[in-house]
Amino acid sequence: MTRSTNSDDRAFAADRRLFLRRGLQLGGAVLLGGPLLAACGDSDSSSATSPTSSGDKSFGELTLRLSWIKNVEFAGSYIADSKGYYTDEGFSKVTLIGGGPSATPMETDVVTKKALVAISAPDITGSAVAKGAPLKIIGAQYQKNPFCIMSMAKAPIAKPEDMYGKKIGVQAGNESVWAAYIKATGLDESKITKVPVQFDPLPLTQGTVDGWFSFVTNEPNTLRLKGFKVATMLLADTGYPLVSETYIVRQDTIDKQRDLLKAFLRAEIKGWKANIADPALGAKLAAETYGKGLGLTTKEQTLESKDESELMVSAGTKKNGLFTITPQLVEENLKTLKYGGLDLTAARLFDLSIIEEVYKEDPSLI
Repeated sequence: MTRSTNSDDRAFAADRRLFLRRGLQLGGAVLLGGPLLAACGDSDSSSATSPTSSGDKSFGELTLRLSWIKNVEFAGSYIADSKGYYTDEGFSKVTLIGGGPSATPMETDVVTKKALVAISAPDITGSAVAKGAPLKIIGAQYQKNPFCIMSMAKAPIAKPEDMYGKKIGVQAGNESVWAAYIKATGLDESKITKVPVQFDPLPLTQGTVDGWFSFVTNEPNTLRLKGFKVATMLLADTGYPLVSETYIVRQDTIDKQRDLLKAFLRAEIKGWKANIADPALGAKLAAETYGKGLGLTTKEQTLESKDESELMVSAGTKKNGLFTITPQLVEENLKTLKYGGLDLTAARLFDLSIIEEVYKEDPSLI
C-alpha cells in the first residue's frame, strides 16, 4: 500500500488512505447494487502467448484490479507480466486495472465481474462481506499491515506507551484505524495528544508533533531521501495484526474456476519471488514502464520495494510459501477486525484452500 511521493503528485497520492477508509464505509452499498458486467479492463498491459505450464488449458484474458495507482506496490504483477509468467500459465492476455481516489471500489469491480481478481485489505473486504457481497480472500501479499507510527530517530517511539505525553499527528482519513488501534492496545487515549494533520510529514521534522501516523513504506522513505533520520513502530508488531494487499475473488469463481485461480497464483508467486530477490527489478518496471508518467523514480521505488519485501516474508511464508496465512494469523485478523466493528468468521471471509493446493501440487514454489 504505497503511494507516489513525487511532490507534484503528493496531493493526489496522499488521499490513498482516505480513499481506503471510504472504501470501507461505502463498499457494501455500492457492491450490492450494480449490474453484472462482462470481464473487461480500462488499463492495458499484456503479454504474448507462450506454451503453458498448465498443460493444454487456455484461460483466456486475465483482468486484475489493483488497489492503487501503478507504482511499485504491484511489482510482482509487473514482473509476472513482463517475463511471461501469466502466459506460461495459460492466460492469453493480462490487463492490470489501476486504482486511485476516483476509481470504483476494488470489491465492486470483482462483484460486477469487471475484474476476475482484485487486491484489497481485510477491513474493506470484510465490510463488503458483512453487507452481503459474495467475496473471499484467497491469499495475502503482506503478512503485516504497513501502518506505523513514525518518529524522529533522536526521540524514537518504540512501543505504544511511548506515545504517552506526546503529540501524535493523525490524518482524518486514518481516524478509524487509530481508534481501533487504541482499543486493541488498551492505551489510555487521554494521555496522548492527537493532532489533526494532512499527509506531508513536515510538522514531524519541525517538532510540531512527536509522532506521525503513516505507511512504513512511504513517508519514512520520503524523509530519509531528504536526509532525515527516522524511526518506525509497526502497528502490526504492537497489538494490531492485520494482513494486507489481499487477493479477493467471487465465491462462484472459486466454485467454477479453481484451476484458473491456481494458475494465477502460481504466476504471482513467481513474480513476487523475483522481486524479493531483486527489489530494484520491480521498481524499475514501475517507474519506467507500468507507472510511467506518474513522476516515480527508481531510487525511491526501490526503497519502497525493499520495505514491501519485509512485510511479505515471515516465518509462516518461509515455511508455507508466499501469500499463505497461518490459522493463528487468521484468528488474530478476525480479532483485530472486531475492534473496528466487524464480527466475521474465518469461513465467511477467507478461503485459503486454493493457495494451499498450489504449494501441495508444486512444493518447489515455496
